[in-house]
Amino acid sequence: MHFLPKLLVALSLSATLLLANLAPVVEKFENQIESLIIKDLSNKKVLYAKETHKEVRPASLTKIMTAILAIESGKMNEVVTITPEMTLVEPSKAGFKVGEKFYLRDLVKSALIQSANDSATGIGIFVGGSSENFVKMMNKKAKALGMKETNFTNAAGFDIGDHLSTAHDLMLLAEYAIKNKSFNEIVKMNKHTFSPINNKNKIYTSWTHNKLLRTHKYTIGIKTGYTSKAGPCLIARAKKGEKDLLLVMLNSKENRWKSAQAIFDEVIEKERVNPPKPSPTRK
Repeated sequence: MHFLPKLLVALSLSATLLLANLAPVVEKFENQIESLIIKDLSNKKVLYAKETHKEVRPASLTKIMTAILAIESGKMNEVVTITPEMTLVEPSKAGFKVGEKFYLRDLVKSALIQSANDSATGIGIFVGGSSENFVKMMNKKAKALGMKETNFTNAAGFDIGDHLSTAHDLMLLAEYAIKNKSFNEIVKMNKHTFSPINNKNKIYTSWTHNKLLRTHKYTIGIKTGYTSKAGPCLIARAKKGEKDLLLVMLNSKENRWKSAQAIFDEVIEKERVNPPKPSPTRK
Protein backbone atom coordinates (compact mmCIF):
# COMPACT_ATOMS: atom_id res chain seq x y z
CA MET A 1 0.00 0.00 0.00
CA HIS A 2 1.20 3.50 -0.83
CA PHE A 3 0.92 6.43 1.54
CA LEU A 4 1.91 10.10 1.68
CA PRO A 5 2.20 10.69 5.44
CA LYS A 6 2.76 14.45 5.43
CA LEU A 7 -0.11 15.06 3.04
CA LEU A 8 -2.43 12.80 4.99
CA VAL A 9 -1.67 14.57 8.25
CA ALA A 10 -2.47 17.87 6.58
CA LEU A 11 -5.73 16.51 5.26
CA SER A 12 -6.67 15.22 8.69
CA LEU A 13 -5.87 18.52 10.43
CA SER A 14 -7.94 20.48 7.91
CA ALA A 15 -10.94 18.18 8.13
CA THR A 16 -13.34 20.49 9.90
CA LEU A 17 -12.48 23.40 7.61
CA LEU A 18 -13.85 21.90 4.41
CA LEU A 19 -17.39 23.13 4.93
CA ALA A 20 -17.93 25.76 7.58
CA ASN A 21 -21.69 25.33 7.97
CA LEU A 22 -21.37 21.55 8.35
CA ALA A 23 -18.64 21.67 10.99
CA PRO A 24 -20.96 22.51 13.94
CA VAL A 25 -23.04 19.42 13.15
CA VAL A 26 -20.13 17.05 12.70
CA GLU A 27 -18.06 18.29 15.64
CA LYS A 28 -20.72 16.96 18.02
CA PHE A 29 -19.73 13.40 17.21
CA GLU A 30 -16.55 13.49 15.09
CA ASN A 31 -14.37 12.28 17.97
CA GLN A 32 -16.53 9.16 18.14
CA ILE A 33 -15.93 8.27 14.48
CA GLU A 34 -12.59 6.90 13.33
CA SER A 35 -12.91 7.82 9.65
CA LEU A 36 -15.48 9.95 7.87
CA ILE A 37 -15.91 11.42 4.41
CA ILE A 38 -18.93 13.31 3.08
CA LYS A 39 -19.22 14.12 -0.62
CA ASP A 40 -21.68 16.12 -2.70
CA LEU A 41 -21.98 14.04 -5.86
CA SER A 42 -23.85 16.80 -7.68
CA ASN A 43 -20.72 18.94 -7.84
CA LYS A 44 -18.12 16.28 -6.95
CA LYS A 45 -16.95 18.22 -3.91
CA VAL A 46 -15.81 16.72 -0.63
CA LEU A 47 -17.70 18.52 2.13
CA TYR A 48 -15.93 16.97 5.09
CA ALA A 49 -13.09 14.52 5.64
CA LYS A 50 -11.43 12.93 8.64
CA GLU A 51 -8.69 10.28 8.52
CA THR A 52 -9.78 9.23 5.05
CA HIS A 53 -6.54 7.36 4.34
CA LYS A 54 -6.33 5.51 7.65
CA GLU A 55 -6.31 1.71 7.33
CA VAL A 56 -9.45 0.19 8.83
CA ARG A 57 -11.45 -3.02 8.71
CA PRO A 58 -14.26 -2.55 6.14
CA ALA A 59 -16.51 -5.30 7.54
CA SER A 60 -19.59 -5.94 5.36
CA LEU A 61 -18.99 -2.84 3.27
CA THR A 62 -16.86 -5.41 1.44
CA LYS A 63 -20.07 -6.86 0.02
CA ILE A 64 -20.39 -3.85 -2.28
CA MET A 65 -17.42 -5.21 -4.22
CA THR A 66 -18.75 -8.76 -4.02
CA ALA A 67 -22.13 -7.70 -5.37
CA ILE A 68 -20.86 -5.50 -8.16
CA LEU A 69 -18.63 -8.30 -9.46
CA ALA A 70 -21.64 -10.62 -9.47
CA ILE A 71 -23.82 -8.08 -11.27
CA GLU A 72 -21.14 -7.43 -13.87
CA SER A 73 -20.52 -11.17 -14.37
CA GLY A 74 -23.63 -11.52 -16.53
CA LYS A 75 -24.66 -14.55 -14.48
CA MET A 76 -27.46 -13.05 -12.39
CA ASN A 77 -30.03 -15.45 -13.86
CA GLU A 78 -27.86 -18.54 -13.45
CA VAL A 79 -28.48 -21.11 -10.71
CA VAL A 80 -26.22 -21.52 -7.67
CA THR A 81 -26.29 -24.81 -5.75
CA ILE A 82 -25.48 -24.35 -2.07
CA THR A 83 -22.41 -26.32 -0.97
CA PRO A 84 -21.12 -27.07 2.56
CA GLU A 85 -18.37 -24.45 2.15
CA MET A 86 -20.97 -21.77 1.51
CA THR A 87 -22.79 -22.51 4.78
CA LEU A 88 -19.81 -22.75 7.12
CA VAL A 89 -19.70 -19.05 7.94
CA GLU A 90 -20.53 -16.88 10.92
CA PRO A 91 -23.80 -14.95 11.34
CA SER A 92 -25.38 -12.93 10.08
CA LYS A 93 -26.49 -15.38 7.47
CA ALA A 94 -29.62 -16.42 5.63
CA GLY A 95 -29.37 -20.01 6.85
CA PHE A 96 -29.33 -21.85 3.52
CA LYS A 97 -29.31 -25.65 3.44
CA VAL A 98 -26.81 -27.68 1.44
CA GLY A 99 -28.33 -28.67 -1.90
CA GLU A 100 -30.74 -25.75 -2.15
CA LYS A 101 -30.66 -23.95 -5.48
CA PHE A 102 -31.03 -20.20 -5.98
CA TYR A 103 -30.69 -17.71 -8.76
CA LEU A 104 -27.51 -15.70 -8.32
CA ARG A 105 -29.62 -12.53 -8.25
CA ASP A 106 -31.29 -13.72 -5.03
CA LEU A 107 -27.93 -14.26 -3.35
CA VAL A 108 -26.84 -10.77 -4.40
CA LYS A 109 -29.98 -9.24 -2.93
CA SER A 110 -29.56 -11.26 0.26
CA ALA A 111 -25.93 -10.17 0.59
CA LEU A 112 -26.67 -6.48 0.08
CA ILE A 113 -29.96 -6.20 1.97
CA GLN A 114 -29.51 -8.62 4.87
CA SER A 115 -25.72 -8.69 4.68
CA ALA A 116 -25.91 -12.50 4.70
CA ASN A 117 -22.45 -14.02 4.87
CA ASP A 118 -23.50 -17.33 3.35
CA SER A 119 -24.90 -15.43 0.36
CA ALA A 120 -21.68 -13.45 -0.08
CA THR A 121 -19.55 -16.57 0.27
CA GLY A 122 -21.77 -18.37 -2.23
CA ILE A 123 -21.42 -15.51 -4.69
CA GLY A 124 -17.65 -15.66 -4.41
CA ILE A 125 -17.41 -19.41 -4.98
CA PHE A 126 -19.89 -19.36 -7.87
CA VAL A 127 -18.62 -16.29 -9.72
CA GLY A 128 -14.94 -16.90 -9.03
CA GLY A 129 -14.94 -20.68 -9.28
CA SER A 130 -13.38 -20.70 -5.81
CA SER A 131 -13.11 -18.33 -2.87
CA GLU A 132 -9.40 -17.86 -3.55
CA ASN A 133 -9.91 -16.92 -7.19
CA PHE A 134 -12.75 -14.55 -6.33
CA VAL A 135 -10.49 -12.69 -3.91
CA LYS A 136 -8.06 -12.21 -6.79
CA MET A 137 -10.92 -10.79 -8.85
CA MET A 138 -11.85 -8.43 -6.00
CA ASN A 139 -8.32 -7.08 -5.66
CA LYS A 140 -7.91 -6.75 -9.43
CA LYS A 141 -11.12 -4.72 -9.59
CA ALA A 142 -10.01 -2.62 -6.62
CA LYS A 143 -6.76 -1.81 -8.39
CA ALA A 144 -8.64 -0.86 -11.56
CA LEU A 145 -10.81 1.54 -9.54
CA GLY A 146 -7.76 3.22 -8.03
CA MET A 147 -8.24 1.67 -4.58
CA LYS A 148 -4.54 1.67 -3.75
CA GLU A 149 -5.04 1.36 0.01
CA THR A 150 -7.25 -1.72 -0.09
CA ASN A 151 -6.64 -5.44 0.23
CA PHE A 152 -9.43 -8.02 0.27
CA THR A 153 -9.05 -11.53 1.69
CA ASN A 154 -12.67 -12.73 1.53
CA ALA A 155 -16.03 -11.94 -0.07
CA ALA A 156 -18.06 -11.40 3.11
CA GLY A 157 -15.93 -8.90 5.03
CA PHE A 158 -14.56 -11.08 7.82
CA ASP A 159 -11.54 -9.77 9.72
CA ILE A 160 -9.27 -12.38 8.16
CA GLY A 161 -5.61 -11.53 7.69
CA ASP A 162 -4.83 -8.28 5.90
CA HIS A 163 -8.44 -7.47 4.99
CA LEU A 164 -8.19 -3.67 5.03
CA SER A 165 -9.36 -0.54 3.30
CA THR A 166 -9.76 3.20 3.87
CA ALA A 167 -12.66 5.66 3.75
CA HIS A 168 -11.10 7.17 0.63
CA ASP A 169 -11.06 3.85 -1.19
CA LEU A 170 -14.53 2.84 -0.03
CA MET A 171 -15.84 6.14 -1.39
CA LEU A 172 -14.29 5.26 -4.76
CA LEU A 173 -15.98 1.86 -4.63
CA ALA A 174 -19.36 3.29 -3.66
CA GLU A 175 -19.23 5.95 -6.37
CA TYR A 176 -18.51 3.25 -8.91
CA ALA A 177 -21.23 0.89 -7.67
CA ILE A 178 -24.03 3.47 -7.70
CA LYS A 179 -23.48 4.02 -11.40
CA ASN A 180 -25.04 0.58 -11.85
CA LYS A 181 -28.85 0.60 -12.11
CA SER A 182 -29.28 -2.95 -10.81
CA PHE A 183 -27.13 -2.19 -7.76
CA ASN A 184 -29.13 0.94 -6.95
CA GLU A 185 -32.44 -0.88 -7.21
CA ILE A 186 -31.28 -3.46 -4.66
CA VAL A 187 -29.68 -1.23 -2.02
CA LYS A 188 -32.82 0.87 -1.55
CA MET A 189 -34.98 -2.19 -0.80
CA ASN A 190 -36.28 -2.78 2.73
CA LYS A 191 -36.72 -6.50 2.18
CA HIS A 192 -36.50 -9.31 -0.35
CA THR A 193 -38.49 -12.54 -0.21
CA PHE A 194 -37.40 -15.56 -2.24
CA SER A 195 -37.44 -19.36 -2.32
CA PRO A 196 -35.07 -22.12 -3.47
CA ILE A 197 -35.80 -23.15 -7.04
CA ASN A 198 -36.02 -26.77 -5.88
CA ASN A 199 -38.24 -26.09 -2.86
CA LYS A 200 -40.90 -23.45 -3.45
CA ASN A 201 -42.45 -24.18 -0.06
CA LYS A 202 -39.42 -22.78 1.73
CA ILE A 203 -39.40 -18.99 2.03
CA TYR A 204 -36.46 -16.78 2.93
CA THR A 205 -36.89 -13.11 3.76
CA SER A 206 -33.99 -10.69 3.81
CA TRP A 207 -34.62 -7.56 5.90
CA THR A 208 -32.38 -4.53 5.58
CA HIS A 209 -29.99 -3.54 8.37
CA ASN A 210 -30.03 0.06 7.11
CA LYS A 211 -32.38 1.85 9.51
CA LEU A 212 -32.12 5.07 7.49
CA LEU A 213 -34.21 3.50 4.74
CA ARG A 214 -37.11 3.42 7.18
CA THR A 215 -36.51 6.65 9.09
CA HIS A 216 -35.10 9.12 6.55
CA LYS A 217 -37.18 9.84 3.47
CA TYR A 218 -34.28 10.94 1.27
CA THR A 219 -32.00 7.95 1.94
CA ILE A 220 -31.63 5.59 -1.03
CA GLY A 221 -28.91 3.18 0.16
CA ILE A 222 -26.37 1.82 0.38
CA LYS A 223 -24.67 -0.60 2.87
CA THR A 224 -24.03 -1.25 6.54
CA GLY A 225 -21.22 -3.15 8.21
CA TYR A 226 -20.06 -4.39 11.59
CA THR A 227 -17.47 -6.63 13.18
CA SER A 228 -15.93 -6.41 16.64
CA LYS A 229 -12.73 -5.02 15.13
CA ALA A 230 -14.32 -2.75 12.53
CA GLY A 231 -17.03 -1.35 14.77
CA PRO A 232 -20.29 0.02 13.29
CA CYS A 233 -19.74 1.15 9.70
CA LEU A 234 -22.00 2.79 7.16
CA ILE A 235 -22.00 3.97 3.59
CA ALA A 236 -25.17 5.98 3.02
CA ARG A 237 -26.63 8.01 0.20
CA ALA A 238 -29.39 10.63 0.30
CA LYS A 239 -30.91 12.41 -2.64
CA LYS A 240 -33.34 15.32 -2.94
CA GLY A 241 -33.76 17.15 -6.22
CA GLU A 242 -30.32 18.03 -7.49
CA LYS A 243 -28.74 17.29 -4.10
CA ASP A 244 -26.97 13.94 -4.06
CA LEU A 245 -24.91 13.14 -0.96
CA LEU A 246 -22.74 10.15 -0.18
CA LEU A 247 -20.96 9.46 3.10
CA VAL A 248 -18.58 6.82 4.37
CA MET A 249 -18.53 6.42 8.16
CA LEU A 250 -16.15 3.91 9.75
CA ASN A 251 -15.93 2.66 13.33
CA SER A 252 -18.65 4.92 14.69
CA LYS A 253 -18.93 4.69 18.46
CA GLU A 254 -21.69 7.29 18.24
CA ASN A 255 -25.15 6.29 16.92
CA ARG A 256 -24.39 6.00 13.20
CA TRP A 257 -28.02 6.45 12.15
CA LYS A 258 -28.49 9.63 14.14
CA SER A 259 -25.15 11.00 12.99
CA ALA A 260 -25.78 10.28 9.31
CA GLN A 261 -29.27 11.74 9.42
CA ALA A 262 -27.99 14.92 11.10
CA ILE A 263 -25.41 15.33 8.35
CA PHE A 264 -27.90 14.73 5.56
CA ASP A 265 -30.48 17.07 7.04
CA GLU A 266 -27.95 19.86 7.54
CA VAL A 267 -26.94 19.80 3.88
CA ILE A 268 -29.86 18.43 1.90
CA GLU A 269 -32.54 20.63 3.43
CA LYS A 270 -30.70 23.78 2.37
CA GLU A 271 -31.11 25.21 -1.09
CA ARG A 272 -27.40 25.09 -1.74
CA VAL A 273 -24.39 23.71 0.10
CA ASN A 274 -22.38 26.87 -0.45
CA PRO A 275 -24.72 29.73 -1.43
CA PRO A 276 -23.01 32.25 -3.68
CA LYS A 277 -22.50 35.76 -2.42
CA PRO A 278 -24.95 38.25 -3.97
CA SER A 279 -23.55 40.38 -6.74
CA PRO A 280 -23.11 44.05 -5.85
CA THR A 281 -26.00 46.23 -6.98
CA ARG A 282 -25.17 48.40 -9.90
CA LYS A 283 -26.33 51.98 -9.79
